[in-house]
Amino acid sequence: MLRFVVRRLALVVPVLLGLSVLLFAWLRALPGDPARTLLGERATPAAVERITVAYGFDQPLPLQYLTYLGRLVRGDLGTSARTGEPVLESFLLRFPATVELALAALLVAVLLGIPLGYLAARRHGSALDSFLVGGSLLGTVIPVFFLAYLLKLVFAVQLGWLPTAGRQDPRIDATHVTNFFVLDGLLTGEWDAAWDALVHLVLPAVALGTIPLAIVVRITRASVLEVTGQDYVRTAEAKGLARSVVRRRHVLRNAMLPVLTTVGLQTGLLLSGAVLTETVFAINGIGSYLFESISTLDYPVLQGFILFIALVYALVNLLVDVGYGVVDPRVRAA
Repeated sequence: MLRFVVRRLALVVPVLLGLSVLLFAWLRALPGDPARTLLGERATPAAVERITVAYGFDQPLPLQYLTYLGRLVRGDLGTSARTGEPVLESFLLRFPATVELALAALLVAVLLGIPLGYLAARRHGSALDSFLVGGSLLGTVIPVFFLAYLLKLVFAVQLGWLPTAGRQDPRIDATHVTNFFVLDGLLTGEWDAAWDALVHLVLPAVALGTIPLAIVVRITRASVLEVTGQDYVRTAEAKGLARSVVRRRHVLRNAMLPVLTTVGLQTGLLLSGAVLTETVFAINGIGSYLFESISTLDYPVLQGFILFIALVYALVNLLVDVGYGVVDPRVRAA
C-alpha cells in the first residue's frame, strides 16, 4: 500500500507544475491592465508605473514565470496587489471557514446519500424508490442560492430555530487556535463555542450539500442495482450465505467504487463552489476574497487560490485511490 501511495503522490508534482504554466499564461492573456484595474480612478501614469515595476509586470513573461516558480517552491504564494497582504497568510485566515463548510456539506451528502441510495435500490420499482429518485432530481435543479434563502427564511427568520448568518455568535468569547471554529471549541474544551459553531453550520451545510446529496443518491442507487445483478452475487446467494453478508461483503463493497469517485469530485467542487452559500449566510470564507480579486485582476491571489484548489483536488483523488485500494486490492497492482 505504501508503494501505491508513493506512486500516486509522484504524479501530483508534474500535474501542479503543468497547471502553474497554463494558469500563468491564461491569467496574463486576460484583457485589461492589472495595474490600471487595481488602481481604478487613481490610475495616474506614475501610479501605474509604480505598480507595474513593483510586481514585475514589466519583465518578460518567461522571467516573470521563473520568479513566480522560485517563490512557489519556497512556499511563497506572493503578495496581494490589492491588500498588500501575503496570499498564504490570507488563505490560512479565510480558508478554514470554506473547508469547514465544505466538509459539513460533504457529511450531509455522504451520511444521507449512501443509505438513501441503497434503500432506493433495495426497493427498486416501489413508491419509495420513485420518491427518492424524484427528490434527487429536484435536488439537482434547485439553485443553491435560492435554497439557501428559502432555508434561511423558514428555519431562521420565521421559526427562529437556527441562526441567520455568520459562523459563531459574536457574544461568545471563544478561543480560536486553528480558525476551524468547531474544532477550536473541542480542542479548548469550550463546548458552548463548539456547539454554537456547529449550529451555525447547519443551514449553509444543508444548502450547499443538497446537490452532492442528490448525486450521491443516484450514483449509489445505480451502482447497487448494477452489482446486485452480477453473477458473483447470485452465486453467493445460491451458496446459502446470509442475506446480510451478501449485501455487506459483495454488494455494498463493490458498489462503493463509483461512489468514491463521485465523493472525491464533489469534495473539490464544494471547496471551489461555496461562494454563493458564503454570501447568503455572511460567512467570511474565501468566496468574497476571491470575488474581489477577480474584479481587480489580482494575479497572486488568483494563482494561489487555483493552485491551492488543484492541490486539494490532487490530495482528494489520492484518498479516493487509496480507498479504491482498500475496497478492491486489485487496484493496488495497477
